[in-house]
Amino acid sequence: MLFKEVIGHQEIKQKLIATVRDNRISHAQLFLGPEGSGNLAMALAYAQYISCLDRNENNSCGVCTSCVKYKKLIHPDLHFVFPVNTTKEITNNPVSDDFIAEWRDIVLENPYLTLFQWYENIGIENKQGFISVNESKEIVKKLSMKAFESEYKVMVMWMPDKMHPAAANKLLKILEEPQGNTVFLLVTDNTENFLPTILSRTQIIKIPGIDEESLFNALKKKYNLTDEELRNAARLADGNYIRAIEYIERSEETKLNFDRFVQLMRLAYSRNMTGIYKWVEDVSVIGREKQKNFLIYALRLIHGNYLLNMENRDMVRLSTDELVFSEKFSSFINHDNAAEVTDELNKACLHIEANANTRIVFMDLALKLGKQIRR
Repeated sequence: MLFKEVIGHQEIKQKLIATVRDNRISHAQLFLGPEGSGNLAMALAYAQYISCLDRNENNSCGVCTSCVKYKKLIHPDLHFVFPVNTTKEITNNPVSDDFIAEWRDIVLENPYLTLFQWYENIGIENKQGFISVNESKEIVKKLSMKAFESEYKVMVMWMPDKMHPAAANKLLKILEEPQGNTVFLLVTDNTENFLPTILSRTQIIKIPGIDEESLFNALKKKYNLTDEELRNAARLADGNYIRAIEYIERSEETKLNFDRFVQLMRLAYSRNMTGIYKWVEDVSVIGREKQKNFLIYALRLIHGNYLLNMENRDMVRLSTDELVFSEKFSSFINHDNAAEVTDELNKACLHIEANANTRIVFMDLALKLGKQIRR
């Protein structure tokens, strides 16, 4: 991937280029940025620039033998690690190499992909992916070999916060003292589940959300819509390229999440136990990743409603449908309960991730939300 294909972040690109130009490439770097920010795209562009045989001041050449292989993600000195789980075909001790063909296909199509999109692509959307101890053994084995073609071996680790603690502990030594010319590029949107010992061994590259103008220009290249429509999508997305695409294409899951949110808030407020029970039953069978996506979606709507209540309309990032509902609902999200509602949604998300019983989690959430929004 070329730097020019990464949306926005010009200053960060120049800083990364300078590390190569000045021979200051850190052996372990963490590309930390929210969903849709392009942290994976940036890491791939940086890896390609490191290995390019004829790089220029602002980009890889794109045509040397190294760049040609990087363009297809098949360079022998480029390695990938990402969360996986068992499937119908892979039933025992899955590792990233078992899914490398699917990984290349989806990343080449969309380097801004989300964790759920990846899980859905390999058929584990109802499970949670992880990076296992077996994976750490594969990493050590690969990096113990000499580079085949490039000066550097590059290991891109996507969502390393999904790494099993035992696997993380096995990698501490190689992260701290890698073999010569080995570069680890860790890519994530969350460091809460990182071992502090892993985090302390990396140089953090913070990737913020994409600026609105760059997002608008990227959407204009992709869609034949009016500037007003595109600017509206760029504004609502709040720096998230994936969300901007969803606003334009109005994905089915976004519609479902909106309907689930509206239904939950109405049932919780009215204390309709029969309706709540049915809602909980419906949501409990959609799979953990979709459940987490719903809770993240709900957090965004609560934030938007609180801003409406505080009359900070310029900061609101809601679609037309969401705004129509929120004009009335926002009066229930106020200074007295916004923090508590947010806290309950966050706790539910953590419990889902920890494999808690989903029916209990969502029933508890519905009852607590009802109490809060009636305050």
